[in-house]
Amino acid sequence: MGISELRQGGFDRQRQSTRVPMHPLGRDLVRQGVISGADATLAELVQRRCDTSLDRILMAEGLAREDDLLTAHARRINAERIEADTLTDMTPVETGLDPRVLLRHGAVILRAEDGQPRIVSDGAEPLGALRSVLPADLAGARSLVAPRAAIQGRIAELQRDVLRDMAAARTPENESCRTWEAHANARMGLTFAVLAVACALCLVFPLGVFGALALWAVLTLVVAAGLKITAFIAAMTGPREHEMPVAATNAPLPRVSILVPLFRETEIAHALVARLSRLTYPKCLLDVILVLEEEDRLTQETLATIDLPPWIRPVIVPDGQPRTKPRAMNYALDFCQGEIIGIFDAEDAPDPDQITQVARRFQTAPHDLACLQGVLDYYNPRQNWVARCFTIEYATWFRTIMPGMARLGLALPLGGTTLYIRRDVLESLGGWDAHNVTEDADLGFRLARHGYRTEMVGTVTEEEANCHPWAWVKQRSRWLKGYMTTYLVHMRAPRQLYAQLGAWRFWGFQAHFVSSVSQVLLAPVLWSFWLLLFGLPHPLEAVVAWPLLVLLGSLFLSVEVINLSIYAQAVSGRRHRHLLGWVPTMHFYAPLAAVAAYKALYELILKPFFWDKTVHGLSIAARGRRRSDGGFDLAGIKLEPGHEGL
Repeated sequence: MGISELRQGGFDRQRQSTRVPMHPLGRDLVRQGVISGADATLAELVQRRCDTSLDRILMAEGLAREDDLLTAHARRINAERIEADTLTDMTPVETGLDPRVLLRHGAVILRAEDGQPRIVSDGAEPLGALRSVLPADLAGARSLVAPRAAIQGRIAELQRDVLRDMAAARTPENESCRTWEAHANARMGLTFAVLAVACALCLVFPLGVFGALALWAVLTLVVAAGLKITAFIAAMTGPREHEMPVAATNAPLPRVSILVPLFRETEIAHALVARLSRLTYPKCLLDVILVLEEEDRLTQETLATIDLPPWIRPVIVPDGQPRTKPRAMNYALDFCQGEIIGIFDAEDAPDPDQITQVARRFQTAPHDLACLQGVLDYYNPRQNWVARCFTIEYATWFRTIMPGMARLGLALPLGGTTLYIRRDVLESLGGWDAHNVTEDADLGFRLARHGYRTEMVGTVTEEEANCHPWAWVKQRSRWLKGYMTTYLVHMRAPRQLYAQLGAWRFWGFQAHFVSSVSQVLLAPVLWSFWLLLFGLPHPLEAVVAWPLLVLLGSLFLSVEVINLSIYAQAVSGRRHRHLLGWVPTMHFYAPLAAVAAYKALYELILKPFFWDKTVHGLSIAARGRRRSDGGFDLAGIKLEPGHEGL
């Protein structure tokens, strides 16, 4: 709730009967004529409901400019107020502190013209915590006041290489795939050796090899079907997310930081700001960071032309390797001010009350509930056949299978957006693995390894279904490569993983990852059983008894029927009912995943850290409204052309 809502509720008229002690900053601003006494009182009331500072409330409501607040802070702590340009002329002082600590506090130690060190901050936060960790000769230094963004920019400039390298290697080495860089030659040698042996076996024992592959395909088919059926039953018999009771609390709402990675965005910016503005969470508690790549000048120039609200700010990530979304988010994490970290993609359209639901759930949940995952859906399911099938698949995964897995107590492979994490937990785990191209799925299992839980929350974010076949294959190949990478990384020490996850989660991890990857790689082998159903000869007829072959064919057909039934149930609600007639065509959607799987396997060997960008913005013609000047009304649409997500 903000000041405008309080006014609408009548608090402005009732303030005479409301005795609210005024903050010293508020009194000073009233004396200086910056704000009225009524606004100061309302800001104090907002602060009772929001865990944030008075100056953030005033800035978010547009009642005070940053310059006025900085000047007031300087008067309050008896410090000199300096401009952003002055920071560049001051020389740095070596503190021995991790630069991320300085970024977190929004403070930097610089040497003034008289040669003495100064602690430069925005004056809004107490400096006692920072002084307590500074060396004795610096802890008593006098203070200067400057804009927080300029201070963090100066720290980033002075510690560019250190912060860049930390972002790439933040995750502990034993839980990261970055060590693969040092073993590229060995990986290639092993690959060629395996290929040579496989080719030799195929030449000498063709039926034996095919039979072994068919056996493994059938086994993993049974495991995958068993996991899906069990999760489906759990989802259907348990309460829906929106029906789950949430304990009431009067605690002030926490500050939430949202990371929005952008890459080569031009026309997306205006609509992005419009969508974020529709969030009902108090803007004084929102800290939205647009994460930009240093080499992406076009997006930087586009954002420079936009008057961003005070709760949205860009952070530029120094160019480096690997050039991935998780590395960029690792870098931006230390610029965040929130207790909860959320992730959005640039084209996302979240429910307006989404962050409020998340914040209240975290406040009433035990600390071991470290992550909340929202539901992802698509807003262009009618665009073409691929979009329809993709929407059916997502509805099944996020509305049925994933909630079912959560209720079964299994570890969840997270989605890349609409996920929220406790900041202290995320930092203790080392952020995201900068080298893993599915950093979300990897993080879900790292959370589970360290004793934390993930829960589904009944809030929806809409995004664009990738509706061009080759673009879909490229995106899915990145996901599958990340799945393969995540499995190999966490299975380096199986005994340790078993001890950390426990038997139930460990075998759930095996069932999900092994069956998922095996099914898409061995799909052509399973498809051979369609020959039996059409009365055609099967390659294994010479070595396998006919009744057994018929049994295997019946098993394959039964699993297909079960899959279609689950798909149909997932889209039977009002939102997706129009997709029911398209469910049978999911048979023909599966081959795209097989193509993506072999592309993923190729890249896993030759280009394990390559990030194949997803092309978005393909549905604007159906969503944009034409203005009188011939352009599109971007504020009213959910996606714009020319977007390439990281």
